[in-house]
Amino acid sequence: MSPARSLFERVARFPDAHIWVVGDCMLDEYVRGDVERVSPEAPVPVVRARESFSRLGGAAHVAHAVAALGARVSLCGWIGKDPAGDAILTECGESGIDARAVGRVDDRPTTRKLRVLGAGQQLLRMDWEETHDGSDEVAAALVGVLADGADPTAIVVSDYAKGFVTEALVRELVAVARRRGRAVPVVVDPKHLDFARYRGATVLKPNLRELEQATGRRLAGEADDAIAAAAGPAVAACGAEAAVVTLGERGMLIVRRDGSHRAIASTPREVFDVTGAGDNVAATLALGLSVGASLEEAAEIANAAAGVAVTRRGARVVGPYALRTALQPPDGRAVPIHSRESVAERVAAWREGGRRIVFTNGCFDLLHAGHLSLLRGAAEQGDVLVVGLNSDASVRRLKGEGRPLVPAAERASLLAALDCVDAVVVFEEDTPLALLHELEPDVLVKGQDYMVDQVVGRELVEARGGRVVLVPLLPDRSTTALVEHVQRIRPRAKTD
Repeated sequence: MSPARSLFERVARFPDAHIWVVGDCMLDEYVRGDVERVSPEAPVPVVRARESFSRLGGAAHVAHAVAALGARVSLCGWIGKDPAGDAILTECGESGIDARAVGRVDDRPTTRKLRVLGAGQQLLRMDWEETHDGSDEVAAALVGVLADGADPTAIVVSDYAKGFVTEALVRELVAVARRRGRAVPVVVDPKHLDFARYRGATVLKPNLRELEQATGRRLAGEADDAIAAAAGPAVAACGAEAAVVTLGERGMLIVRRDGSHRAIASTPREVFDVTGAGDNVAATLALGLSVGASLEEAAEIANAAAGVAVTRRGARVVGPYALRTALQPPDGRAVPIHSRESVAERVAAWREGGRRIVFTNGCFDLLHAGHLSLLRGAAEQGDVLVVGLNSDASVRRLKGEGRPLVPAAERASLLAALDCVDAVVVFEEDTPLALLHELEPDVLVKGQDYMVDQVVGRELVEARGGRVVLVPLLPDRSTTALVEHVQRIRPRAKTD
């Protein structure tokens, strides 16, 4: 079995996992706009706000990353009795996160981070938070809510040093993991300088700066041997099996308690934003370990997830398709046949990368030169071409009994083999309208046998600022014409 295939199989098992995420829950808020001038009141840019939105942050973002990869996740932490806390619970519900163990407290506000974005960069960040340790009794009660539910396959401790994660809480979680057997790994994303407070954890996941602060040694620019020499004693001091040290563009370094180490190099990528990358690492590291991956395999998967996360603006989670694509060998070609869920994720990733999305659809029964001309013409209208393919039942309803002549799986494979096609997705409906709502393409293409006002989805695409393009067709090239021709010559063939 190839290494890539082994990692794919681990990712395919993620839905079998149930991860507890315990830690500091936050709300990340964003204001995005344009910068056109400097304020006359002070030497600061004036941001003309265009949009505002919020996302789950901290431990809640780790939980979202787990849920996005198809696993079951239960979140434990506290939030304030305020609108930000309401927003976190709402977004947890929308993201499929079990938030029954998220408690609301009176003595602190929900931690919020507001980022102002303009001119392609972050201009300002404002924080609302309380960082003193909270009540161990309240935290233990919330862990008790988790313990009353289904057993975890792994536990993530997401410590942002906002007061929820204390030594007593870590002891309680380690005890819970041990009561359920040594097979339940505990992954800690540490923020405190004293790693001993995480005693009993399976794996620590510090970044290089956090390791520097914990060891009191300058490690930036040092070789792997020097980093491992610093990390080994810190790992041994808290009884962990290993640390996975994230090194930014260098990738990761696995350091075991005996000082042995292994480097995992990153794939060079254009970095837009490192916000939230560590949360994706913690989530995928725990998921990998929970489905039986070795630490090295889990770190390889986590390294790939981090590589995807940094190519997106803001704290974003990574879905299964993007993760599998990132795990492809450098010379491997991603399989372009998708489910409805994976094609939506792939299109979102393309759009974030500035790609113009083109969509066309059809039955494509008996693929012929006319189809090829249409597809090539469609591909010229943008950067990536997504083809919606009518299912067998859909074709039968549209074309009658005896059609399709070629099953959907074979039609999809033929389309996917074409260099001009970037993604193929089968839809069951008679029209692609629902699929267009999901994908929101920039360009919708049909052949010139249609009038513009006959194109399904025209209003939807144009309302978003997109356009409809009718491309020329080859004359006398159609599946119906081919079928009729075969029927005409068949008696002659029998006579001959």
